[in-house]
Amino acid sequence: MDLTIFPGKLSGTVTAIPSKSQAHRLLICAAFADAPTELQCPETNRDIEATADCLRALGAEITRTESGYFISPVKTLPSSAVLGCRDSGSTLRFLLPVVGALGVDTVFLLEGRLPQRPLSPLWEEMERMGCSLTRPTEHSVRCQGKLQPGCYEIDGGVSSQFITGLLLALSLVPGESEIHITGTLESRPYVEMTRSAMALFGRNAPDFRISGGCFHSPGKLTVEGDWSNGAFFLAAEALGNDVTVQNLDPNSFQGDRAVSALLSRLCHGSQTISAADIPDLVPILAVVAACNHGAAFTDIRRLRLKESDRVAAVTDMLTSLGGRVSSDENVMTVYPARLTGGTVDSRNDHRIAMSAAIAATVCSQSVTIHDAACTEKSYPGFWAEYARLGGNYEQYLR
Repeated sequence: MDLTIFPGKLSGTVTAIPSKSQAHRLLICAAFADAPTELQCPETNRDIEATADCLRALGAEITRTESGYFISPVKTLPSSAVLGCRDSGSTLRFLLPVVGALGVDTVFLLEGRLPQRPLSPLWEEMERMGCSLTRPTEHSVRCQGKLQPGCYEIDGGVSSQFITGLLLALSLVPGESEIHITGTLESRPYVEMTRSAMALFGRNAPDFRISGGCFHSPGKLTVEGDWSNGAFFLAAEALGNDVTVQNLDPNSFQGDRAVSALLSRLCHGSQTISAADIPDLVPILAVVAACNHGAAFTDIRRLRLKESDRVAAVTDMLTSLGGRVSSDENVMTVYPARLTGGTVDSRNDHRIAMSAAIAATVCSQSVTIHDAACTEKSYPGFWAEYARLGGNYEQYLR
């Protein structure tokens, strides 16, 4: 689906959708708990459903309800399983160590850009600790064997999702284990979110030491509002739209809650912003930077490994709309510009499509977005919400 947005402002109140990051974690804990869990999560998306489907394939009974999910935990594990991850990096990186902990012979099916996204050094550490990993095809990964308790060592600078996967997995491995993180742990708030989710299920990991067992169901939980997707409408407000966003917890462990402070900084002068802990915010922050005083985004290496090469995607998006961007290996500089409009290739990246939509509210001419339906990955209701707020667009099949 392509979509053309015509100039105009947004106005109204938005209720932030449930956090995709927290939903993944809570679903996994609930699937291996000692009793059923009722999870309040009124809206879902393609990534959350990928995790739910994979857990079903491992033996959990997960029923979609009007208010969210009812999860009956796994009683009997299959000897083998096929898990369709779609293009969800969280699903793959969280569940790969989990199936290793369970000893289930598992084939993961990968779509989109996921086959190209890194699994090292998690891959090597899992093999060192008892598993055998192979690539039967370009679009699949097979895990055999079983993880053993012990001391795990992993570089924290590639993806915090590897740490999350190991934390969840080692909670299921009998015996004492610990995770030694080398280098700089990037996106640390998301590791803290994992530890918080585990604590809700009665499992603590002080100093990254874990005692194997099972999760203990709290009975009923609510998935908090999503700062990552709420950021787009918070940015719309910062750009002069009359938009209010509710259902966001300022005390959340979500790293992207930093968006409020970062938007304020961008509106008050040129800034240098590290992307180390907020890689998903960079596309929309770049739009706000271009419309204000500019910014230099440092620590951008991991942005090249997301759903798209986000350095290239952000550069193309802003350039197409009349902006100017330069970059080197680890810094992307966005210059102040008057955005006019144009055609944006989303590169099938949900955050690029939504960033372009918010940019369209300050453009003097129309903005066309190719592959606009990619927002289904994290925010299926985005375009309906955009229209409800007064966004004027036409959509068509290409």
